[in-house]
Amino acid sequence: MAAITTAVVAIAAVILGWITIEIACKPCLEKGREAIDRSLDPNYDPDSPRLPPAAADAAASTEITEPLLDPSASSATSATKVV
Repeated sequence: MAAITTAVVAIAAVILGWITIEIACKPCLEKGREAIDRSLDPNYDPDSPRLPPAAADAAASTEITEPLLDPSASSATSATKVV
């Protein structure tokens, strides 16, 4: 009977310890679980913009009037040397 009592107490201690860690580290664990869910999602594209659906629709409807990159400010073309 003592072995069963010891086993029940040990299992209860493990369960309470698990609950304590879940409560104490909840924000960190949620971020980690979201990252795991994203990496396992076959439809997830890491290069896509991270806008909410309503903001993504609003951003798609606006037209871009200026270039994303300014060619005159780019120093990569002036750093290339021909040997």
